[in-house]
Amino acid sequence: MPEVREKSLKDEIEMDLASARSSSDMAIARIAIVGGGVMGRGIAQVAAQKGIDVVLVERDEQGLQASLAALGETLDQEIARWGITRSDKRAILSRITGKVNLEDVGDVQLVVEAVPDDLGLKMALFVHFDELWDDPVVFISNTSALSVTEIAQATRHPERVIGMHFLNPVSRTPLVEVVRALKTSDATYARVKRFAEMLDKTVVEVFESPGYISTRIIVPTLNEAMYALMEGVASADGIDTAMRLGYGFDKGPLALADMIGLDTCMGWMEALFRELGDVKYRPCPLLRKLVRAGRLGTKTGEGFFKYDHEGRRIG
Repeated sequence: MPEVREKSLKDEIEMDLASARSSSDMAIARIAIVGGGVMGRGIAQVAAQKGIDVVLVERDEQGLQASLAALGETLDQEIARWGITRSDKRAILSRITGKVNLEDVGDVQLVVEAVPDDLGLKMALFVHFDELWDDPVVFISNTSALSVTEIAQATRHPERVIGMHFLNPVSRTPLVEVVRALKTSDATYARVKRFAEMLDKTVVEVFESPGYISTRIIVPTLNEAMYALMEGVASADGIDTAMRLGYGFDKGPLALADMIGLDTCMGWMEALFRELGDVKYRPCPLLRKLVRAGRLGTKTGEGFFKYDHEGRRIG
């Protein structure tokens, strides 16, 4: 009897591995992206560049047209810096279609949720995903701090739910954190890893923890830079120059916070402070002050520094 049981376990493991390999090898030709904000547009652009058909879903026609227009402007900026050609732009846009109803999306291999980091909103969307798409469609949350395990509990099949934390700008950042929820299956992970590799991204596998890797580590750096500014240790420019030249940062922490969005940074800090209870994640009062004033960084033209309409620093 022990030998029979041993053989049975071995067979089960081999079947699981075969399933994971089969899922990862399945062609990913058409995906849906729900949410046409900065991250959703970035993922759509990169996927379309790699020959994947993308259905971009927004809540209404006005939001959809605004998202598509913003994507066109981003591609024009890429042309201006010789990143792509005009024919590349036409090819990318030809692979992206817009919808305002999830019911109209049709058959896809992956569904990527890229709405703001609001747990209730994300969970409501995943309930809807569960009603519309059966196995083996994989549900991906593009979140930077929320619990993928908690989001997955909104579905009947949490094994098909996983997180992908892309960093902005998606087109130029080679990293993606693939976040395994508590019940994410090996087959789901293998398939999403394959998708990330199709996008030429380097994958870091993460087992869920608040803030994952990159957010958890960068947030205290941003927060401490803000405290140093508030306490008059140095000017904003001095702080950023010290970190760029002293430690090889491409951007100083304050300019990076402006690029991310100060409201987004504060949301990350509040989520991590709530989850971990460590004071190093408690948002700096200066950050709260800027957010209340509507100075959110590059997207509003002013944060710790001032910017033109294309996000270039002017002061």
